[in-house]
Amino acid sequence: MSAGTVQRVARGVYALPDADPLLLHAGRHHAVPGCVTAALAAGLWVVRRPEKPHLAARHGRSITGCVVHRSSIPLTHLDMVCQSLRCLPPLEGLAIAESAVKTGLVQLPELREKFPAAREKALRALVARIQPQSGSIIETMARYLLEEAGLTVELQVKIPGMGHLDLLVDGLLGIETDGYAHHSSREAYREDRRRWNVTVVRGVPTLRVTFEMLLGEPNEFVRMVQQALATYRTAQ
Repeated sequence: MSAGTVQRVARGVYALPDADPLLLHAGRHHAVPGCVTAALAAGLWVVRRPEKPHLAARHGRSITGCVVHRSSIPLTHLDMVCQSLRCLPPLEGLAIAESAVKTGLVQLPELREKFPAAREKALRALVARIQPQSGSIIETMARYLLEEAGLTVELQVKIPGMGHLDLLVDGLLGIETDGYAHHSSREAYREDRRRWNVTVVRGVPTLRVTFEMLLGEPNEFVRMVQQALATYRTAQ
């Protein structure tokens, strides 16, 4: 400390000179990143970045510029997921929980135990919708929106000659999701075209959707799917 390589932030809390400003702010208040902020740091699927950092602290007192969750410290991955499910809108909580289960940070049985049926029915029902086989945040978002509209959605459906279709809606309409780096190479582009052609040959009409569409125009996305289903049912 005398050489200036380590600074005292608060009682029992020390930091290096290049420490993250948020961690310094949290440390001054004996807090740590929690909820969606911790999920971001863990690389989980976050639908929206929070306007304010979310922190976890034993004391639960307010901290300037932050949302505070009262919690035991150190914060576990399970704690972080439970905070997200209780704090965030259902879709946003589901995305974090689903990715945590998919990556093995949290086990689904232990997550279920955190939400007793008698006291937290809505959250228990949301946990029951977790599908570890979901391939991306876009798949999770699309599935949630379509299920909320009363449609039946299957994940990773095997199509002969193609591989796996991201989503199949009502056994008729395919959904393929486009991420930021979807066409990162010429080879990826050619494979994408091949897959598309196979769905046409196999009689599976398929829509392509993006994260931006699902986040910015969720109702329009659902209407598009409903209209496509109506069109192809009429044609059958």
